[in-house]
Amino acid sequence: MPRPATANTLAITFLYYRDLPTAMRFYEDILGLPLAIDQGWCKIYRIAEGAHVGLVDETRGMNNWQPEKCVQLCIRVPDVDAYYAYAQEERLDGLSQLFVNDEIGIRAFVFNDPEGYQIEIQSATRDGA
Repeated sequence: MPRPATANTLAITFLYYRDLPTAMRFYEDILGLPLAIDQGWCKIYRIAEGAHVGLVDETRGMNNWQPEKCVQLCIRVPDVDAYYAYAQEERLDGLSQLFVNDEIGIRAFVFNDPEGYQIEIQSATRDGA
């Protein structure tokens, strides 16, 4: 049987938290992401058109919270310098210096959310990057 030919309608990456209310405040108040879907113990925030991040209470979700994170959430913005100034003002945990990666055509920085997931904010330095 062939794969259905219909277009995808939504993309969600799920992250698992011990303290869901603290994670929610961070994604709402610091990152400014709007709550798109409220499933009670899972809160789904819109990052961009069609792209979402789901914050899951690890006691209820399909996976468990892990102390070592191997996931990075990357958000592309039009002005990484403005976001970096904001991140410095907010004194975000694990805030890196701004860096340029010419190989992949980005200018970026990283920081950690309240439970250690790394977030990268980046802008393209060339078309097609």
